[in-house]
Amino acid sequence: MFDRYKEKEYLTKYDLCIELFNRFNLTVYDVIPVRGVYIVSTDKGDKVLKRVEYTKEELKFIYNVLTYIKNKYSRVVDFIKDVNGEIYTIWNGNMYCIMDMVEGKECNFNNPIDLSITSRGLAELHSASEGFKTSLYNKYNTGKLIDTFKRRIQEMEFFKNIASIHEKKSEFDSIFLNNVDYYIDEIKKSVSMLEESFYYKLCSEEDKIVVCHHDLAYHNILINNEEAYFIDFDYAIIDLKVHDLCNFINKVLKNFAFDIEKFNIIIENYCTKNNLSNRELEVLHAMLTFPEDFYTISKDYYTRRKDWDESVFLDRLKRKSNYKEDRQEFLEKFKDNRI
Repeated sequence: MFDRYKEKEYLTKYDLCIELFNRFNLTVYDVIPVRGVYIVSTDKGDKVLKRVEYTKEELKFIYNVLTYIKNKYSRVVDFIKDVNGEIYTIWNGNMYCIMDMVEGKECNFNNPIDLSITSRGLAELHSASEGFKTSLYNKYNTGKLIDTFKRRIQEMEFFKNIASIHEKKSEFDSIFLNNVDYYIDEIKKSVSMLEESFYYKLCSEEDKIVVCHHDLAYHNILINNEEAYFIDFDYAIIDLKVHDLCNFINKVLKNFAFDIEKFNIIIENYCTKNNLSNRELEVLHAMLTFPEDFYTISKDYYTRRKDWDESVFLDRLKRKSNYKEDRQEFLEKFKDNRI
């Protein structure tokens, strides 16, 4: 419920002036808020209006990514250019872009058909993005994961110190302290596994490196005519394709008790369109060993990155802590069956 109110608050920052749409040669009939954007009904069909929160260079990176991918994979969004031929316009100090509307229903992770379609689509998306280059150094993530995980060990130790010194511990503090040592050990295990794997070797092989969508939530995947369409590339980076697979698997499995069958659907369908070597599966296993959910909710709470009520933080921590055994069982089955 909180997230919806935050979206409404964010949407009020949009300036829905007719002159803004005139810059894109659009006549507007209606606007409808959806998540953090507006669906716009126009004389040239339905469009998406987005208020851009990052730099022009980052927006152009996304445009270049999508232009490159569309040569082989057409199921991504198209930008509408303004009267000056730009993919954005500055209006009242804010940057806006408009994209074609992608038709389809949001992916249902509980539906094995949707999951199969998405996994095949992701494999095709990765293949289409092979070889993409950019001048933006910060978009390259290859070879950085081990150092990133080591820093996260230090962060977790820092959060542990914060919780420990609280004289009056919250319920969140207590649950966190009961679990944090286990999860710090899991991060250390992930680091060790990556160091002993072919991680750095894979990072030097061009056919293992792709554009990773990096935010494969269900609402960023649309299903239409039994094909997957991917939207919202705001967090796209260049990295190993198993990085994106790890992101996708974590988002799917966390809501289904780390069901190994859903994992098998993802991997088997992905491999019908894009190969995964045993070396890549070994690195994927190491990546999945990192406790992403527990780390994220801990950081959100102790750095107050999210403006949530205490009850929201607590509810999410409880849910993430409760599937510890399911997660461990899944990782063991993955190792036994795939590596």
